[in-house]
Amino acid sequence: MTEQNGSPPERAARDTSWWAEASAPRRVENGIKARSKRGAIGEQWWSRRFVEVLESFGMSGRLARGRNYARRGQVMEFELSTGKVRARVQGSRPTPYQVRIGVLPLTTAQWRSVTGALGAQALFRAKLLAGQMPHEIEDVFAACGTPLFPRSARDLEMSCSCPDWGVPCKHLAAVCYVLAETFDDDPFAMLAWRGRGREELLGALRRRPAAQEPGPAGASGPGAVPLRKIGAPPLAESLDRFWSPGLTRARLRAAQTVPATVPDLVLRSFEPPMVQIRGQDLTALLTPAYLRLAGQEELTGQGQEVPDGE
Repeated sequence: MTEQNGSPPERAARDTSWWAEASAPRRVENGIKARSKRGAIGEQWWSRRFVEVLESFGMSGRLARGRNYARRGQVMEFELSTGKVRARVQGSRPTPYQVRIGVLPLTTAQWRSVTGALGAQALFRAKLLAGQMPHEIEDVFAACGTPLFPRSARDLEMSCSCPDWGVPCKHLAAVCYVLAETFDDDPFAMLAWRGRGREELLGALRRRPAAQEPGPAGASGPGAVPLRKIGAPPLAESLDRFWSPGLTRARLRAAQTVPATVPDLVLRSFEPPMVQIRGQDLTALLTPAYLRLAGQEELTGQGQEVPDGE
């Protein structure tokens, strides 16, 4: 039979399923379960994008095998740090498998370039300081020559101690889905994986001077986007249409609205002042006032009064 069907290595080259786990995995108590019970995994655009990138490498079939593992809670331990993810996944054998997913972190010079580009755009800076992840951040990384997501399967180092030669195996795939939901919970975990954590990145953005607008001659600072000069006809030549709207109602309705930002963005944009009033930080005291001015106090449940005369 061995001679007819080929040696084990030859069979493995054609199909690795014959010697991988065939039985159901052992039940895990208090495992890390994916929140998604059906369909795709990933609620936010960045986590869905991460899964899409993996599937674009031809991994969609293998990833699907690990989706049930992630939903059953077979991932026992999960740790994310700079450049790597380590996990333990319980299969059908008594000993859990050791899983590792590695990615090359950005260098200090690359992060300096990315931070400069993000800080030069007021919208990106504001969203990041507010704890949001702008859709265009992937383009910013690409423009700096440092893609945010892996470009190919060669950019990822995947290993599992299971006997399945396929990469990714179901255990690796399960960890990929747990990783995607980790990005759901905290988008800055995606950046920390590439070498720059939340506090380090936001601290660098706070310390960076605000982007300089171009002067009359059109000069601009590093990373600033030059503004196009817009000319206007003399008033004497436009008296007949001075009070006419520049845009029709249809065009106004179709115009892009200004993205909403949190009311206390100015407080988040700078380091907290070294001032305490009645034992409380000044930032904590001022935040309810900013929310009250924006009419969001009832949404936050914060009804703290700002002391008078302080």
